Amino acid sequence: QVQLVESGGGLEQPGGSLRLSCAASGRTFSSYAMGWFRQVPGKDREFVAAISRNAGTTSYADSVKGRSTIPRDNAKNTVYLQMNSLKPEDTSVYYCASSLISWPLCSGGACYHIWGQGTQVSVSS
Repeated sequence: QVQLVESGGGLEQPGGSLRLSCAASGRTFSSYAMGWFRQVPGKDREFVAAISRNAGTTSYADSVKGRSTIPRDNAKNTVYLQMNSLKPEDTSVYYCASSLISWPLCSGGACYHIWGQGTQVSVSS
């Protein structure tokens, strides 16, 4: 069973950058597509990005497309979310998750079966 631990959140100014990390335990990390989601209290969870098992394919929400990337390093059992040109509306708790569905990449939370505890990202001047 994979366990996921996010890190890298914090307070950043608008226009800045952050890199979130999601470290997975267990030896099956490379078997799963991975995703990042975010949620603001009182609002629905929002898909951010996903990456295939071999990192060959990625998918992004329109809200972050062009200023975010989701690389993964299977040798380190880690997936990242690099966010640039941060906006105040990026403020949220960010969660990584492993997907039950390898292909196609899924943007629905129901596809994901293991979730991390979340890391807070705040964007403010």
